[in-house]
Amino acid sequence: MKSKNPMMRWLYEYGVITLGSALYALCFNWFFQPNNISMGGFTGVAQIINRFVPILPIGVMSIVLNVPLFIIGVRKQGVKLLISSLFAMTIGSLMLDGLAAAYAFQPMEPLLASVYGGVLLGISMGLMLTVGATTGGTELAARLLKYRFRHISIGRLCLSIDVIVICLYAMTFHSVNNALYGIISMYISSLAMDAVVYGSVNAKIAYIISSHSGEVAQRLLQMDLGITLLDGRGGFSGDKKQVVLCAFKRSQIAAIKAAVTALDPNAFIIVCEAHEVLGEGFSEYTPDGL
Repeated sequence: MKSKNPMMRWLYEYGVITLGSALYALCFNWFFQPNNISMGGFTGVAQIINRFVPILPIGVMSIVLNVPLFIIGVRKQGVKLLISSLFAMTIGSLMLDGLAAAYAFQPMEPLLASVYGGVLLGISMGLMLTVGATTGGTELAARLLKYRFRHISIGRLCLSIDVIVICLYAMTFHSVNNALYGIISMYISSLAMDAVVYGSVNAKIAYIISSHSGEVAQRLLQMDLGITLLDGRGGFSGDKKQVVLCAFKRSQIAAIKAAVTALDPNAFIIVCEAHEVLGEGFSEYTPDGL
């Protein structure tokens, strides 16, 4: 959401953070803790510590463990990260411990818990990352590692860190099965997180090969779409052709196919997923982008 009103922007961002924190606390207390499945990250480390020192609440321990990462994060991304992430971490930890005290969820089938817990966890973390916040731990560590490993998605970075913690969790609780369920859950959460963070780009790319490329190009321009003409040559005929390259929102795909086939029923239309599109009408590049 982009708003010229700073107050509306602020309310939106912190509303998303609150929602993400609530989903995080719910998925932990509903799916992970009752079934002894590790969430990975610093929450997983807190689970391990809580095993040996039950008097220390998991939410409070998560806050303590995150302090060094926040210090590094502020140096990289400024005070805004500190304020929003401190809010997310604090409210998330309070919700986590508060929900645990208010209601005790019963264990369920571990596979169901790992699948649905992973989906809910990925959505919660993805929501917070879209507004520049994290609950600390895995997400913040992955966000900082993103500066070094630009080619790896944020979800895959989180998965790598979580798997290490889950292996330690398995050694602590002597439960290989629960560790395997945790890995399933973290893998699903990485997919859900990438879908939330990168899926919001909502863009596709079309390569259109037609003998009426000029007319096709004009028609797409009339639809307020940006196009690029590429020089090509037919592999069989050797004839020169112009390939129309067009980036567009997913909701426009039906209109584009209808417009092109109306002009040339024999046109080749190759539609590809766009991981990210930067430029007018889409997102803008930022050095701290995911």
